[in-house]
Amino acid sequence: MNKMVSFNAGDGRADGYLSRPADTPHAGVVVLQEWWGLVPHLKDVVQRFSAQGFLALAPDLYHGNSTVETEEAQHLMEGLDWALAATEIKSAADFLKAQGCAKVGVTGFCMGGALTCIAAATAGIDAAAAFYGFPPAPNPMATTCPPTLIFFGENEEVFSVTDAEAWAEQQRTDGVDATEVVIYPGAGHAFFNDTREDVYHAASATDAWNRTLAHFGRHLA
Repeated sequence: MNKMVSFNAGDGRADGYLSRPADTPHAGVVVLQEWWGLVPHLKDVVQRFSAQGFLALAPDLYHGNSTVETEEAQHLMEGLDWALAATEIKSAADFLKAQGCAKVGVTGFCMGGALTCIAAATAGIDAAAAFYGFPPAPNPMATTCPPTLIFFGENEEVFSVTDAEAWAEQQRTDGVDATEVVIYPGAGHAFFNDTREDVYHAASATDAWNRTLAHFGRHLA
């Protein structure tokens, strides 16, 4: 079952795209958008998680806006209230818990990858997988986070891979052994997006997807 839902978020309401598996879900996953917004590709990813038995929800962080144009995507991202987005992400995780999910993970892409890392520090989730995104300095992730995977292509040009690797190393020093940065040779930014032939890297996307499922299977069981 796939549908738009509303849920409480701070002092207001938020909307999101929910996909419910055929059987009783064993855990929940919050899926966070690229700078394009809640576009069909992201809804497809939500459904992929549902097909794997997760109750999956993508909060609409642009509140009804989306685009396929780079200039407009840049405008939408620059206008994003990141504090409100963090509140809505946490509320999305709380919504999944209220639906019976004992544990909830978060994943996201590009801008959503950076927000995934912020959610790992602030949203009370149990595992995270960030695709080619990491918060810029000053880093809000000083606290110990749940097990987190961060995926980059070796040709990443948007976010700092070095900063992500340093953070992951500190997490492992603090005892979070399942935190890792994975770098794919021959891939670049947005390598998972199979609707964009100019950037999609099939082998890397497949491996990252399988690693994410294994990661969530291990830590959300």
